[in-house]
Amino acid sequence: MVESRAGSARQAYAHRVLALGEVDLDEIAQALADQTDYDHRWMLDPATGELHIWTSDTGLDGQNPMDGDELEETDLLPVDPLPSYVWHEDMADFAERLSDEQASRRLARAIRGRGAFRRFKDELYEEYPDLVSVWHAFRDVRARCRAVEWLLDRELIDIAEAERYLAAHPDPELP
Repeated sequence: MVESRAGSARQAYAHRVLALGEVDLDEIAQALADQTDYDHRWMLDPATGELHIWTSDTGLDGQNPMDGDELEETDLLPVDPLPSYVWHEDMADFAERLSDEQASRRLARAIRGRGAFRRFKDELYEEYPDLVSVWHAFRDVRARCRAVEWLLDRELIDIAEAERYLAAHPDPELP
């Protein structure tokens, strides 16, 4: 049902293409990364680029309850989280590209098995605090690029604008 809803919303707004300046890439990136189990959904208004959070208790406006069926009747597009392995690959790529062999090895070891995200964060913050801002820059560039790709996949932005953005935002160089 969600895919058909997304398809019909795409058709309804096929004439309307958002400019990247009309959307908050950081918010979309946050929605794509949201792995929480809370009863909520991120929803994008394809006409305005505005992102909303829906819950059954507070609806879209934070005050009026709305069930899932009512949500399906809107023209909003769900922004479902990407699988956790996508974000795990960012940690692996970061660790692999570091020139500090010890940091690279320890961070790569930290992401093996269950609890990888917590161990990576603990190792990074406790043992390599000088790399925290480097990690954040790396992670954020990739997350914003994924947001652009998500918008492009749904034909909500112009392909040329998306290509320019992606070309201008490669992975940052790592120490």
